[in-house]
Amino acid sequence: MTAAAGNTNGGARTWPELLALAFGAVYLLVGVVGFFITGVDDFFAHDTGEQLLFFEINGMHNVVHILIGVAGLVLARTLAGARTYGWLLAVGYGAAFVYGLIAIGQTWDFLSLNAADNVLHIATAAVGLLIALGPVRTGVGDHSTRV
Repeated sequence: MTAAAGNTNGGARTWPELLALAFGAVYLLVGVVGFFITGVDDFFAHDTGEQLLFFEINGMHNVVHILIGVAGLVLARTLAGARTYGWLLAVGYGAAFVYGLIAIGQTWDFLSLNAADNVLHIATAAVGLLIALGPVRTGVGDHSTRV
C-alpha cells in the first residue's frame, strides 16, 4: 500500500488524521445539539434568533454541520482521507466565509449566519489547509514528507 493510499506507520494515527477525527466529532456534535435548539421547523429561516453559544443557527446550518462531521469521521481513517477532508474544510469553509461576507443581514441568507460564524468559518478553513498541507513524519528516520 502506498503512503497516499493508507496509513503506513504501523497503525498509529498521524496528527492530520487525529485533527480530522477531532473536527469531525465536534462538527457532528454541534449539528446534533443544534437541532435541540432549532427543532426542525423554519429549516431555511433567516435571522432565527436561535444561537449555539455565539453562533446563529437554523435547521439547514445544522445539517451542514452534521455532514461535515460525518465526512471527518469517515475520512480520518487514512492520511489520504484526512488530507482530502482538509481540502474539503479549506474550500468549503473558505466559500462559507465569502458567502457570509455577502449574506449576513440579507433575507436570502438560508444558513442564518452572523459575524461569529464568519470568524469560525475562516478559522476552520485555515485548519483545513493545515490538515491538507502540513508535513507528516512517515516513519523512523524518514524526512518529513507531504502525502
